[in-house]
Amino acid sequence: MMCKRQSNKDIVVYCKIRYLVCLCVMVLTALSLAACSGKKKAETTVTSKASGGVRDNTPLVMVPSYSGADIIGNETVSINISNSKDGYIVVTYKGTADKVKMQLTGNGQVTYTYNLKGGQNEVIPLTADDGTYLITVYENVSEDQYATAFSSEFDVSIQNKYGPYLYPNLYVDFNTDSKVVKLAAELASDATCDLDVVNSVYAYMVENVTYDHDKANNVQSGYIPVVDEILAKKTGICFDYAAVMAAMLRSQRIPTRLEIGYAGDAYHAWISVYTPDTGWINGMIEFDGTTWSLMDPTFAANTKAGDLKKFIGDGSNYSTKYVY
Repeated sequence: MMCKRQSNKDIVVYCKIRYLVCLCVMVLTALSLAACSGKKKAETTVTSKASGGVRDNTPLVMVPSYSGADIIGNETVSINISNSKDGYIVVTYKGTADKVKMQLTGNGQVTYTYNLKGGQNEVIPLTADDGTYLITVYENVSEDQYATAFSSEFDVSIQNKYGPYLYPNLYVDFNTDSKVVKLAAELASDATCDLDVVNSVYAYMVENVTYDHDKANNVQSGYIPVVDEILAKKTGICFDYAAVMAAMLRSQRIPTRLEIGYAGDAYHAWISVYTPDTGWINGMIEFDGTTWSLMDPTFAANTKAGDLKKFIGDGSNYSTKYVY
């Protein structure tokens, strides 16, 4: 049997507080200007390089592959690990149970729990880096009781270490036809570097998307954002903000983590991004010339600047539990 996963409803508890739009866009603008002129690190990713002063904003959606011969499983579940080198696996439940959960643990670290639906190819990111992963699929047998349908270990050696944060997956789901991809290209049209893109996307989110308090009060366990729906409604909860922004930035070749954890004593969702100029940007909400800020569009859209700075402090109020 397995333990029950903490409800996604808990993720949005903190975000129910009503505030005003903060000044974080100005902070990120300053961050952008400073970082674009800085020295690049030796490590690079697939992000764009400027030509004639303008960054290439052509979308690149890295489409997961469902093919390959390296498959584990049984008559109930198929787990395609052929593309684990790119930072993801594809899980397909073939059984008949109404409720199915999958747990994935990398290198004996954090255990991730996912809800599976029959017949769907679910792309699952491998965020514990190289090593041995344990995957277990459980079928509901009665009420809150689950029985093991399949369990196995498999080894992973990731060649594209940014892959888990560039490909679409179950929690950040988008494709070449997604409206978020088109909008991201428009927002990136005048960018000269990756951080310009981050700044533009971030500014759009905090200026155009409002927090949905009613949804926060009524969200169901297992909720997963549909990014184009959020974009159309221009309202959502913290999970929605993070998923939409992650999808847009990934489609512009900018590695982006959707992170879930604690903001203070409550569950919350936010993002962190990678650029060659800065490395991973996380931990704080301001730039002092050497330290970069946490990309949290929910707080930026709903919090007074002074209150936000006081809450974030030195970044210790954020504690990451899951990364997608």
